[in-house]
Amino acid sequence: MKKVLLSLLVSSFLFTSCKEFKGSAKNNKDNKTVAVNLDTVKVKPKLPEPLVYRAAATRYNDLVHTKLDVRFDYEKCYLFGKATITAHPHFYPQTTLILDARGMELQEVSLIEAGSHKKLEYSYANDVITIQLDKEYKKDQNFTVFIEYVAKPNEVKTGGSSAISSDKGLYFINPLGKDKTKPIQIWTQGETQSNSVWFPTIDRTDQRQTDEIFMTVPKKYVTLSNGDLISSTENADGTRTDYWNMKLPHAPYLVMMAVGDFSIVKDKWRDREVNYYVEPEFAKYAKSIFGNTPEMIEFFSKKLGVDYAWPKYSQIVVRDYVSGAMENTSATLHGEFLQQTDRELLDHDNEVVVSHELFHQWFGDLVTCESWSNLPLNESFATYGEYLWEEYKRGRDAADMHGYMNNSVYLRESKNGKDVNLIRFQYDDKEDMFDAHSYQKGGAVLHMLRKYVGDDAFFASLKYYLETNKFTPVEIHQLRLAFEHVTGEDLNWFFNQWFLSPGHPDLSIKYAYDPAAKKETVSIAQTQDFTRFSLFRIPMYVDIYAGGKIIRKNINITKAEEDFTFDSDVQPDLVNVDAEKMLLCTKKDNHSVDEWVYMYNHAPLYLDRLEALQALSKNSTVAGAKETLQKAMDDKFWKLRETAMRSLDGKMNNDPVLEQKLIAIAGNDEKAEVRAYALESLSRNFGKDEKLLPIYKNSMNDKSYAVIGEGLNGILKQNPAMGLEAAKAFKDETSTYILSPLCSIYANYGSDGDFAFFQHVAPLYRSWDQTAFLGSLGSFLKDRCKDETVVQGIPLLVDMTRNASNKYVKYYGFSALNGLLNHYQDLQDKTQHKIDELKAATASGTDPKSKDGAARKKGEDAVADDAMKSKNINDQKMLEDKLSSYKEMTRLINDGIATVKKHDDSE
Repeated sequence: MKKVLLSLLVSSFLFTSCKEFKGSAKNNKDNKTVAVNLDTVKVKPKLPEPLVYRAAATRYNDLVHTKLDVRFDYEKCYLFGKATITAHPHFYPQTTLILDARGMELQEVSLIEAGSHKKLEYSYANDVITIQLDKEYKKDQNFTVFIEYVAKPNEVKTGGSSAISSDKGLYFINPLGKDKTKPIQIWTQGETQSNSVWFPTIDRTDQRQTDEIFMTVPKKYVTLSNGDLISSTENADGTRTDYWNMKLPHAPYLVMMAVGDFSIVKDKWRDREVNYYVEPEFAKYAKSIFGNTPEMIEFFSKKLGVDYAWPKYSQIVVRDYVSGAMENTSATLHGEFLQQTDRELLDHDNEVVVSHELFHQWFGDLVTCESWSNLPLNESFATYGEYLWEEYKRGRDAADMHGYMNNSVYLRESKNGKDVNLIRFQYDDKEDMFDAHSYQKGGAVLHMLRKYVGDDAFFASLKYYLETNKFTPVEIHQLRLAFEHVTGEDLNWFFNQWFLSPGHPDLSIKYAYDPAAKKETVSIAQTQDFTRFSLFRIPMYVDIYAGGKIIRKNINITKAEEDFTFDSDVQPDLVNVDAEKMLLCTKKDNHSVDEWVYMYNHAPLYLDRLEALQALSKNSTVAGAKETLQKAMDDKFWKLRETAMRSLDGKMNNDPVLEQKLIAIAGNDEKAEVRAYALESLSRNFGKDEKLLPIYKNSMNDKSYAVIGEGLNGILKQNPAMGLEAAKAFKDETSTYILSPLCSIYANYGSDGDFAFFQHVAPLYRSWDQTAFLGSLGSFLKDRCKDETVVQGIPLLVDMTRNASNKYVKYYGFSALNGLLNHYQDLQDKTQHKIDELKAATASGTDPKSKDGAARKKGEDAVADDAMKSKNINDQKMLEDKLSSYKEMTRLINDGIATVKKHDDSE
């Protein structure tokens, strides 16, 4: 690559030099000088800039061990650290050690030799320390460097991405305790390359180290880090020093620490500690949130054939986290959205997050991608870990539902224009790798690989891959080689088309039966854009339902258009292409309504039934379709019961049978989400029906907040005054799961007096769920309140937007403020227009309210003229007062927006 770039640079220099001379000369083969007019020379177009190849970091030195001794200045948000780093040359002899260290103040850099410190020469620029060692070291020679430093995370230049909103590495949360609604905490986030903000290291995924950390903190706080807590020592100054030791090697970005007032709820897997760190008020719910963790560890250990490797497993929930969760080795960190009460868990749990991060302990921690280009080796596996846990714990239907939702996320990203390789070495920023390709598409690709090779081979291959590569960095070919080792098959075709090429197949499927030949023909066309995407090789199963039997066939699509013919004595009731529903694709499946009905009633999988319901909802007037949708309201799987209700929305036509069915579901379904949707469907499809009022009132006794929220909406639709009165019963609740529906209700039906409710509940909203509150507050102030109340509400909007750590919350805050601003600017424009009309009318003697705009001639009726003029002047004065008020409101809102922007610019 260097040679190519050099030649391009030389060519560019020579061409530019020649262009400076209008006329030049060259020698022909006879060595005669020939004049050349450069204006007539055709210049080749400029070559495009070559894409930057994002190679794995070259390893000059290898980390061996890092020892840290840290303490904190909460006022300045500083970390005072001492790092003792042991390393050795990777292969070639080295005289320097290069470390990443972002925004630090260095106080000492020395070599530790025979217990003494020997100062070393170093340079520090562009967040890199280049240390001159005392001699040349060979690959089998360790050296130990000591660095004393001050980390200043709030002073470093920071970036971020949609996946990880900040990269400053070390976070002081409410360090001085000024916010009484928020605890004081310290925590770290190392991925992608942010741990070098708080300790010097080689901050690359292809490094491995053991580590130990001494954390000195106020003794009222607890701490967490990787590995085992070896000791806790109380100090005379009111602090305590905790000593954590990780004896197994892992990547530097997986090192973590956390400090704060947490309750530790203890659990166990085999003989190892499993602990849950939560805020004290959530301690009684910790096992409801995390309690399946020991069972998960056991399941993954047995399924993979590789036991959980680390000495303990802890999970901690922190405030203002910059992502969803992080799989730090043996110590996963979660955002605060995981803290839920038992009642909130009825509506939604986050067990897929717990399983995702736990599966990372094998894929990402035990075996780690060697570069961010290979990130799917971490994230695709963790995403598929979600599927495996759902399949084991909740069944195939639940797993397939989750897989379908993940596939939809990827397909939406593809539809929006992003189609890239899973494993890709060209990207603008490493953060770009954290997308629906690395996560959702990768999980789907692993599922297809599992279905292709079979369960036994799939999990045997993963076992071989983990055992062969444990504690080392890996790239995609090592995964392929592991599968080839187990299966004996060359799998380059699969890895090339799914991991190393973009896109997915788009399929069109048609069916034809020849009764004379007794043959069924299935025609399958790949319709993706072949100028952008390749032709896919697609092995799959086809199930033929005929004569009361099911015959499974194995086909392999290798062409753009291909026919597959099967013997069948009778016309099949259904031919089910991709019978395992494992293929990541879009498809147009040209079944008849009768075939879709048959599929719903006879095909076994969640996705069979879902596809049937989706097709039938588009043909609900055809015989059999609506009846099948109605039948599906009793489906064995809850999500399909909900899907059936959604499919019938707007098509119920006041059917009393369907109304009674919805009433029964609203009162009796075992799944809260289904009960809630039944209430919503009743309200939307059957409108004002007095006999529904007792149903909505009865839902006020449900344990599910979602059900109560939909019940309140139903009451409001029947009788707004009664609905507002019913809502008051929940105004002292502290869960945002019910407060958010109440905010929405007041935004649509409330009045100025209800602003006190918004003030009361605002502190109960945490960073992850403030979006709904800000949206409702903005609508409430704009649509339901007088100016006096809006004046009180603007500071609340401004404060929440300014203090938001979540970019989506900030977006909603700005949207609410801009909505108010546009509202008052519109009022200004309309009022100014009316004033202008009055001025013109006064000058011309016209009645501005006259429909025909007719004007009297001056002097025709002097008394009437004077009266009209006086009235116009009074009306104009009233409008000018309003205009002045609207301008003042606009000024206040603009000042608020400026305050938020100034705060953001200073961050």
